[in-house]
Amino acid sequence: MISAIVGANWGDEGKGKITDMLAQQSDIVIRFQGGANAGHTIVNDYGKFALHTLPSGVFSENTVNIIGNGVALNIPKLFDELNEVVSKGVPAPKLMISDRAQIVMPYHVLFDQYEEERLGKASFGSTKSGIAPFYSDKYAKIGFQVQELFDEEYLKKKIDSVCAQKNVLLKYLYNKPEIDRNKLFETLMQYREMAAPYVADVSLYLYNAIKDGKNILLEGQLGSLKDPDHGIYPMVTSSSTLAAYGAVGAGIPPYEIKRIVTVCKAYSSAVGAGAFVSEIFGEEADELRKRGGDGGEYGATTGRPRRMGWFDCVASKYGCRMQGTTDVAFTVLDALGYLDKIPVCVGYELDGEVITDFPTTRKLERCKPVLETLDGWKCDIRGIREYDELPENCKKYIDFVEQHIGCPITMVSNGPKREDMIFRTPKI
Repeated sequence: MISAIVGANWGDEGKGKITDMLAQQSDIVIRFQGGANAGHTIVNDYGKFALHTLPSGVFSENTVNIIGNGVALNIPKLFDELNEVVSKGVPAPKLMISDRAQIVMPYHVLFDQYEEERLGKASFGSTKSGIAPFYSDKYAKIGFQVQELFDEEYLKKKIDSVCAQKNVLLKYLYNKPEIDRNKLFETLMQYREMAAPYVADVSLYLYNAIKDGKNILLEGQLGSLKDPDHGIYPMVTSSSTLAAYGAVGAGIPPYEIKRIVTVCKAYSSAVGAGAFVSEIFGEEADELRKRGGDGGEYGATTGRPRRMGWFDCVASKYGCRMQGTTDVAFTVLDALGYLDKIPVCVGYELDGEVITDFPTTRKLERCKPVLETLDGWKCDIRGIREYDELPENCKKYIDFVEQHIGCPITMVSNGPKREDMIFRTPKI
């Protein structure tokens, strides 16, 4: 069976932990989109890790970990990450890289930085990992696929053609040094040497794995609201964050995806610019940020303090709908144990009218939160493994969220570790 793990909101929902947990039951874990511009924080017996490109199944010795064709592949970052994981005592994971995956080039990272500098205050809050320039080139058909690294003559001609275009921009738009074509070719030969042992026809491998009845897990990056079509455009990422894209980004039939686990955090957080209706500020935000996550709410890639907010039923209902959710994993619930009262955003006020369906960006920017306040449970719930043992107000909070988002909450995470998980029978 094929399952997907994706985010309902802006990212940072705790997908890494859920993937780490479910990978124990999976034969294959696949990253199917995005690049090293976001990360999944995982805490297990080996320690604490922030993964950016490696699939979260690398901690399971029996799992094959695949970089799908939909990934923005930064080869040196991938292998830095692999070496770091192994250096901390993790057995060398089984790794495959799609021969159709495209490569984040060194100049993509530079163009990302230069464009953010050029835009100044109008910038997109990019992580400056080269993602937007990478996807721009991919769809302009001037990107570099992994398979092209193995044809040197073809590669040299393509480098000449691409650099002719890029150097015009570098010289006249950004006033920056031009690309040295020979150095770029040498860099790509180093990339080839690193990647070669792992490159494979991934779609064929998966075709056979499906026929053999393997358990396959698709791991998404970021969340629904960062999708370039259905998110808060233009403050989005550059690849689809939806489970539906897993079929494209991994090279499998869409009808094979049977289970879609959508991860919702018990409050809201976001990194980067864009509309965020339930956002809170000042001491209130600082306290939630300090208590949230594992060691605080800071971007796994950038280290930036995350923007904080109360749980947003409107955004989460929409995010779950767009993902095609079969199961909701509700994470970081333990962080709310300090609160006497817990506000929840149940609607938006838009031009004097209350709405409960998520609007397009221009309308979203005019929205104000409609809050309903629930009683807190005022205790530490870490260590609880049975749903019935949770405080009554904690269970009421979960039931309340479930009813408002309209999707079954089947998993509740109450701590950073793999085993900090409560399985629950949903009420809807």
